[in-house]
Amino acid sequence: MKILSIDSSGLVAATALMSDGMLVGEYTIHNKKTHSQTLLPMIADMMQMAEVEPEELDCVAVSAGPGSFTGLRIGASTAKGIAWTLGIPIVPVSSLMGLAANVSERGVVVCPIMDARRGQVYYGIYRSAQGIPEVLAEPAAAAVQSVVEQINAIGERTIFLGDGVPVFEQVIRENVEVEICFAEAADCYQRGASVARIGGFLFEKGDYVTAADFAPVYLRKSQAEREREE
Repeated sequence: MKILSIDSSGLVAATALMSDGMLVGEYTIHNKKTHSQTLLPMIADMMQMAEVEPEELDCVAVSAGPGSFTGLRIGASTAKGIAWTLGIPIVPVSSLMGLAANVSERGVVVCPIMDARRGQVYYGIYRSAQGIPEVLAEPAAAAVQSVVEQINAIGERTIFLGDGVPVFEQVIRENVEVEICFAEAADCYQRGASVARIGGFLFEKGDYVTAADFAPVYLRKSQAEREREE
């Protein structure tokens, strides 16, 4: 089984190729270029280097959100185009669960946070596992203080990661009452390999959709929609 993964939910553009559970290729770019400039060339280069033809793919695992509205739309349109052309399904993967899967230590509480602007974060709380991380708190958008309160209530050592860490690290250090640590830089941001790994487990469970039925999960309205309402 060959899985192509795509994650453009945050600052990083990431893609990976997994074959029968083995990581064949992974490509990550973290620079100032937009995902629309980098994502398709990354996929093409990786597939060519891995000597895998598009027709060999069984599914596309894509980070479905939450995250950057523009980034999610780029990832969704790329995944839908590939899946539609090849007649293969899409496996939606929570962008927060994908981040949680970056943590290799098993059984620990993991809290990925993504900067949602306006003083909020997109977050989820998980317990790391060999397969799919266990969900302790469903993905949501909230003030970071709300996240802190939930972590304190759980009362266990917690690993934080995601692009919200540089923004809210000081607040977390000052207010979290349990032992905390922050993921290393290499694991702090989105990784295509993590999305591919979770996608493989979900695909085997039958948790996939058609290209026509797939849509990103935004969790809240876009800035343009909020401004129009105001």
